[in-house]
Amino acid sequence: MKILILGSGGREYSIGLAIYNENAGHEIFFQPGNGATDKLGTNINIKDYNELATWAKDNEIELTIVGPEAPLVDGVVDIFKANGLTIFGPSAQAAQLEGSKVYMKNFLAKYNIPTARYIESDSIEELYKFTDTLSTPIVVKADGLCGGKGVIIAQSHDEAKKTIGEMLSGKAFGDAGKKVIVEEFLDGYELSMFAICDGDDYILLQAAQDHKRIGDGDTGPNTGGMGAYAPTPLVDDELYQKVKDRIIRPTLDGMKTEGAPFEGVLFIGVMVVNGEPITLEFNVRFGDPECEILMPLMNSSVSDMFYKAATNRLGEIEVEFSKQYAVGIVMASENYPYGSSKPAEIILDEVHHEEIEKYTHISFAGVSKEDDGKLYATGGRVLLCIGLGDTIKQARDRAYLRCGQVHFAGKKFRTDIAYQAL
Repeated sequence: MKILILGSGGREYSIGLAIYNENAGHEIFFQPGNGATDKLGTNINIKDYNELATWAKDNEIELTIVGPEAPLVDGVVDIFKANGLTIFGPSAQAAQLEGSKVYMKNFLAKYNIPTARYIESDSIEELYKFTDTLSTPIVVKADGLCGGKGVIIAQSHDEAKKTIGEMLSGKAFGDAGKKVIVEEFLDGYELSMFAICDGDDYILLQAAQDHKRIGDGDTGPNTGGMGAYAPTPLVDDELYQKVKDRIIRPTLDGMKTEGAPFEGVLFIGVMVVNGEPITLEFNVRFGDPECEILMPLMNSSVSDMFYKAATNRLGEIEVEFSKQYAVGIVMASENYPYGSSKPAEIILDEVHHEEIEKYTHISFAGVSKEDDGKLYATGGRVLLCIGLGDTIKQARDRAYLRCGQVHFAGKKFRTDIAYQAL
C-alpha cells in the first residue's frame, strides 16, 4: 500500500517503523516527518489539509494515519473523507473527547462511565466553592489542548485557587483555559490503555504504564512522558474485562448516539482504585511514549489493523500480540521540560553486541538532519531506546544498554523506568 503518516515525533516514527518492518513493499510518506523518518520513507511538507488531501489523491495514497491530536481536532479526517480518501482517526466532532475536557467529562457523566467527581465552569466563584468541598490534593484542568501540560495537581486549596485564577485569566494556557474543570484526586495507580476502534468494534491493546515526571522516583515537573513499559503485570483479565464493559463499550455506543461514531485510537487514562477502573481522561490518538513500545509488540500486521479500522472492518481480523515485554526510555535534551536547548549532534555507536542488535532499537523524535547528513537533537524529547525481553527486567536492561550507545551534549534520561513493575 501507499501510506501517509501525519506527524513528526517518536510516535509517528514508530508507526512507520512497524509498517516498514512488515516487508510488504509498502511505500511510506510522512507529513512532515523528522530528520530520521526519511530512512523509512519520504518526507513531504504540505501544511494545508485541503492541499494535502489533493496531494494524497494525486499520489494514490491508500491509507492515511494521523499521529497527533491537533490535526484531528482541526478536522483533517473530515477533509480527507470528503475527498473520498481512507483515513484512520476520529472526525473533528468525535475528537472533542480530547479537544475539550469539559465535553469529555460531561460525556462520561451522561453515559454513566466511571470518573472522578468534578465541576466545570468559567465562574471563579463556583469553582472556588467546589474546591472548598474537596480534600487535598486537588486536580485542576484547562478545557482545551495544552500539549499534555494542562493538568495541575494542587497540593493545597490556596494553590488550587491560584491555578484556577491563572487559567481563567488566560495567563496560564491562553484560550485553552477559559473554561476550567476542578475534580477530586483519585488515589490509586495509573494505566494507559488503547482501543483501536472502527465506530462499532474495537481491539484493546496491551496495557502500558507511562512515567510523566522528569526525575527518578517521579520527582520534578510533569513532561510529555519520560519512558514507558508494556504489558504491565498490574492488569489481569478481570480488570481488562471491566475496562471493556464499563468504559470502552458504553463510549462507542454513546458516541454513536451523539451522532459522532468513534473511529481511531481511544486512549483511556485509567486510575485503578481498590481494583476498580475509573476514567481519568480520554485522548483520541496514541500516547507518546506508549506507542513506541506497543508497536514492536504487535506480531500481526499493523498496517492491516489500521486499514480495517479505517474501513469499519475490524471484525474481520484477529490481532496477535508478542509474548515479550517492551521498555522504552526517553532521552531528552538538556533544558527539557523547562525550555529549548541548543541543537546538539547525535553520535550513535556501532552496535557489535548481538543481543543489543537483535532486541533493541531507537525511535527518533525531536531530531533534524543537516546538509552534512548528520542528525542533531533539536526537540525536547529527542529519541527513545526500546528494549524487548522475556521479562520486564530483561527488556529494561537491554534498553539501558542501548542508551549507552547514544551520545549528544546535554542528554538526560531517567534511570528507573519500569520501577513500578520491578
